[in-house]
Amino acid sequence: MRVARVTAFGGPEVLVTDVAPDPVAGPGEVLIAVSAVDTLFVETQIRTGWGREFFSVRPPYVLGSGIAGTVRAAGDGVDPAWLGRRVVAALGENGGAAELAVAAVGALVPVPDGVPLTTAAALIHDGVTALALMKNTGLMKNTGLTENTGVAARERVLITGASGGMGTLLVQLAKSRGAFVVGVARGERKTALVRELGADAVVDGGLDGWQDRAREALGPAGADVVLDGVGGELGLAAYRLTAKGGRFSAHGAPTGGFAPVDARDAADREVTLLGIMDVQLTNEERIRLSAQALREAAAGRLRPVIGGTFPLERAAEAHRAIEARGLVGKVVLTV
Repeated sequence: MRVARVTAFGGPEVLVTDVAPDPVAGPGEVLIAVSAVDTLFVETQIRTGWGREFFSVRPPYVLGSGIAGTVRAAGDGVDPAWLGRRVVAALGENGGAAELAVAAVGALVPVPDGVPLTTAAALIHDGVTALALMKNTGLMKNTGLTENTGVAARERVLITGASGGMGTLLVQLAKSRGAFVVGVARGERKTALVRELGADAVVDGGLDGWQDRAREALGPAGADVVLDGVGGELGLAAYRLTAKGGRFSAHGAPTGGFAPVDARDAADREVTLLGIMDVQLTNEERIRLSAQALREAAAGRLRPVIGGTFPLERAAEAHRAIEARGLVGKVVLTV
């Protein structure tokens, strides 16, 4: 079978199309004919060798930690009713960018009729994390998903990286909960998309003085919730727009690091700091939220924005496109 393999740490050129033996489903596993592979910005960072203290994967390895496809074979102990079903599966750190992949039956989530597999793949990670962020920042009241007591309606929410795969989902989810949403994106095309998705105000983060325009949109008190998917100095600037007693969630670091927020300053201002570790989920939680994201998509209430699809053989080109930051939304590999 064909695979997209990272041969060494380095630039996109280390990502090549290769051939590997067909895998076989073991006990409690299924074999999936892969149709679409989720592609994350952090995977481009891991490919360069960044984050070795957090990620154990080492070259050579097959790219891809989330897939959508059709169950082709079932191992011992697996209900044969899974055969032929369209599913998504999170595989861990890698192994999905291939014609065939093996997944534990406990990792499978059925894809509803009418939801394209490319759409399903785009929700495997970002849909789950976005829903978890809504929960952890108190924006999921009365959804039936959690028991937390946050108030969604009329909260002021600032979202950085609002035109990215995660950001576009967060804009939609926050608006659906009745929040007042201010999105930060760069450039006319990206800001137009965020506005189309329902943000109440959109600020171009590439322009000088964007913080002043964001403050004007949020009001003098600032944001009740900041969802920072960018990190670095832009994330720190967004933190400074958090209202006293608000919540600041740092869940993305495409700049190379999370926002360098001073914990003492946050304590003085009674700002609750949340990080990516606050959305580490059990398998059961991940399955539940993945199924919820797919149901929302099937009902037309949640739309992942796919800015580019690339065949498996062009995985290196997909990584270049992600790193260039020219696309909006998600990038998905197709098989």
